[in-house]
Amino acid sequence: MSRDAHGPARSALRTVLCAVAVLLSAMLFPSAAGADNPIVQTIYTADPAPLVHNGRVYVYTGHDEDGSTYFTMRDWRVYSSSDMANWTDHGSPMSLATFAWADANAWAGHVIQRNGRFYWYVPIRDRATGSMAIGVAVGDSPTGPFRDAIGRPLVNNGEIDPNVFIDDNGQAYLYWGNPRLWYVRLNTDMISYSGSPTQIPLTTAGYGTRTGNAARPTLYEEAPWVFKRNGLYYNVFAAECCSEFIAYSTAPSATGPWTYRGTIMPRQGGSFTNHAGIIDFNGGSYFFYHNGALPGGGGYTRSVAVEKFTYNADGTIPTINMTTGGPPQIGTLDPYTRQEAETVAWASGVETEVSGEGGMNVGFIDNGDHLKVKGVAFGDGASSFTARVASATSGGRIELRLGSPTGTLVGTCAVNGTGGWQTWASVTCPVSGATGTRDLYLRFAGGSGYLFNLNWWQFTRSGGGGAELLTNGAMENGTTGWTASGGTLSSVTDVAHAGSRSLLNSGRTASWNGPHQNVTARLANGRTYTTSVWVRSQSGTPGAKATLALTADGATSYHQLTPVRTVGPDGWTQLTGTASVSWTGTLTNASFYVETAAGTDGLYVDDASFQ
Repeated sequence: MSRDAHGPARSALRTVLCAVAVLLSAMLFPSAAGADNPIVQTIYTADPAPLVHNGRVYVYTGHDEDGSTYFTMRDWRVYSSSDMANWTDHGSPMSLATFAWADANAWAGHVIQRNGRFYWYVPIRDRATGSMAIGVAVGDSPTGPFRDAIGRPLVNNGEIDPNVFIDDNGQAYLYWGNPRLWYVRLNTDMISYSGSPTQIPLTTAGYGTRTGNAARPTLYEEAPWVFKRNGLYYNVFAAECCSEFIAYSTAPSATGPWTYRGTIMPRQGGSFTNHAGIIDFNGGSYFFYHNGALPGGGGYTRSVAVEKFTYNADGTIPTINMTTGGPPQIGTLDPYTRQEAETVAWASGVETEVSGEGGMNVGFIDNGDHLKVKGVAFGDGASSFTARVASATSGGRIELRLGSPTGTLVGTCAVNGTGGWQTWASVTCPVSGATGTRDLYLRFAGGSGYLFNLNWWQFTRSGGGGAELLTNGAMENGTTGWTASGGTLSSVTDVAHAGSRSLLNSGRTASWNGPHQNVTARLANGRTYTTSVWVRSQSGTPGAKATLALTADGATSYHQLTPVRTVGPDGWTQLTGTASVSWTGTLTNASFYVETAAGTDGLYVDDASFQ
């Protein structure tokens, strides 16, 4: 939302966050460096539905409006992470307005991939009947946008909380229900079904025993999450409101019979509801849930969190407790490639909004606000920092600190007014002392009122050859800086490794055709350069590589910058390597490009770095 639309008032959540910042530091989150749960701090989120796709975890959430005294929810949100510590805000790709037949209650949904598309099943109120129904939307990427797939409810029996599971034989099931529990077999189109909805018997053997409520004799309340592991089917669900805990049952088939197995997460966390989702990612298992842990949080203002866990040897799920620390980070974050400002482990005081340059930006920044980025791998050191900023006021400054918001200061970037909140400019400042792997804090300072917006940032390595030679290596500025040596080069939004765009080189007629960029003016003779670029194919599995073509004194030579790696259409592959570059005579042309060892498959290219 723009400043003009938003007005001078900050959200209720931001007001509370700023008012109790000192108390939070001392009590709720005892160490800023150690507090990474809940995973979203800019708004209230609920009902997480995680999905693994192309080396990232996407979490689809509901959005509790600030100050709610009921489940006041009007849109859904998407976040993603490759390291389970730093989460990227992708905004809201779907809202009540997506469904012309609905008028309220954008409640707990679930997303699943099939047929190269993403299907989002959500409970919403049917305007015609005034009761809850299950709708389905479809998108061409995990971050949308999503559109109503059928223009009407998929099922309509007044119940909520859809969950979809695709069995090994390809049969998809839709589960949902409160107070009852239902399933129906979906057709392969994922937007229709065969047969009639079937009610699952809620027996005490299958779902545990509830006391004191004859109308609901079992523990099952709502929020089924069905999955299969090692031939065993699991149904994880919210149990016995209120307050709810998370329990589970298992079965030998997707339709039962179910056997109650016990509690996973006890009643904890300041919210009288809970809603779970479980995934496996990068060799670990993760349990998503919600609580009321943020300032102002409670049963109607909830927040999504995640814990890592290990199944017991017999396949049972251990007891999992809520923490403020969250799971350990997988790997590190590379500061020498462009990073979106809205990719953070923790945000204090700020909000996010749609950026005029695509994707999201961090905005509504006041003096003293900060962002935490976890596990930043500076290596031998950084020499400078560049940020993309915009300000309709006089700006402010970005303090680069390590370890905490008041930690070691390694650089300060001045930000001047740019003439508008979406009038973007890049600023660069020197950096000293940023080495090793550290948590990075971007602390914002300046006068009163909103200071500036932040879209992205990037460090430059210290030492020879440390400067980035490529323009628009993140591919977020269309085809700027890039041309095709054959075929058609286009900027696409349906496939991206990070951010919102990548380049597609289609119609290639030779293996050496590929996206390329002239780096003649920036190349230094006799230096060693490091290359990193992410590639995937439109179809087929060609071998891809990055190459540098040099022309000096009329003679052209070719330097292979990365080993050949097989790339495919179902995920991204990183090409990386280090090579020494030298020539004799006067250099008249140097071109960096991505090619295949053989074949003419179309190539997607993203997040390229040559430095």
